[in-house]
Amino acid sequence: MFKIQTLNTIATVGLDQFPRDLYEVASELQHPDAILVRSQVLHGTDIPGSVKAIGRAGAGTNNIPISMLTQRGIPVFNTPGANANAVRELVIAGMLLASRNICQAWNYVSHLKSDDAELDREIEKNKKQFVGFELMGKKLGIIGLGSVGVKVANAAVSLGMNVIGYDPTITVNRAWELSANVRQATSIDDVLIESDFVSFHVPLTDATRHMINVSRMQRMKRGVVLLNFARDGIIDDRVLADALNENKVSAYVTDFPCSLLKNHPKVISLPHLGASTKEAEENCAVMIAKQVRSYLEFGAITNAVNFPAVEVSPNNTTARLAIVNKNIPNMVAQISSKLAAQDLNIVSLVNKSLGEIAYTLIDLNTDVNGGVLDEIAHIEGVVQLRRLRALNRQ
Repeated sequence: MFKIQTLNTIATVGLDQFPRDLYEVASELQHPDAILVRSQVLHGTDIPGSVKAIGRAGAGTNNIPISMLTQRGIPVFNTPGANANAVRELVIAGMLLASRNICQAWNYVSHLKSDDAELDREIEKNKKQFVGFELMGKKLGIIGLGSVGVKVANAAVSLGMNVIGYDPTITVNRAWELSANVRQATSIDDVLIESDFVSFHVPLTDATRHMINVSRMQRMKRGVVLLNFARDGIIDDRVLADALNENKVSAYVTDFPCSLLKNHPKVISLPHLGASTKEAEENCAVMIAKQVRSYLEFGAITNAVNFPAVEVSPNNTTARLAIVNKNIPNMVAQISSKLAAQDLNIVSLVNKSLGEIAYTLIDLNTDVNGGVLDEIAHIEGVVQLRRLRALNRQ
């Protein structure tokens, strides 16, 4: 029986992916095999020694101590792309809100005190202050062409916008999805110099923190609209505040409010709504449940931010060993020699590595005793060892 602990509310359709004859799922339980979270901050949390996997129902993992978990041999799974459509729609809505001054106009009308006759006259007199512009023909720059960035780019093309994108690490799959009408830039500066709108779709890392600083702000067109539905910290808020006051930036639409900017008349701050749709929450829940279940039962790894991807079939052999070890030479040879010494024949072996971690799956046609497992576990560099038995599940 596997135990799954949920530290946030996870959509029921996702939790239903865990068959109850094999899994116990609860928000409070002892010795969990895996933990599922959404926004719960795990930094500084005592994660039990029984935990073999962490599942984040969403894309961002800033709330999870990745380095510490990697050292313990625990993969951290996330759900890239599961909420991509929800974010895409909100980015398009953000461009429309900014280009047509919708929030300012709505606020203006809501504060009018006149009766109907006077209301018409007052509106006709003052509506010119909310004149906007159309998206068609404008240039949208997209920094980051992952699952969300590609969807935003293609949607903007459908709206008649000219789109330029930058992502030096774009994957083959994303490149295939990208509209042929999207022009690829050779640098971030190329995007900033040309664009009427700039939308950011990158993770927050040391390389992207304050990506938009004084020098890059100066390169932008006057009157540019910035949209940040990626991560807080990508734009230097103080630099942005100056640019808004100087009319360098005509509007800023963000999903990450801050005290410095949230009341600025040119800023539209939303309360982190990017993935806040019923569909996105369900997609994330189903995706993370399937990934965690596949890892616990079969040893497969899909969408782990700190482990290599490993595709495997269901475990139909007598025994399968899932071994996490430091990515150093001679580890596979040492493990194999321990098995050979007990006349254990390897049916198949998969070995992958990512950074400091290596992951090996070994299928055997004979069961392995505890003594051999103990010998392998004590090889210097082995971090975690699991024996997986065939469950005959689909």
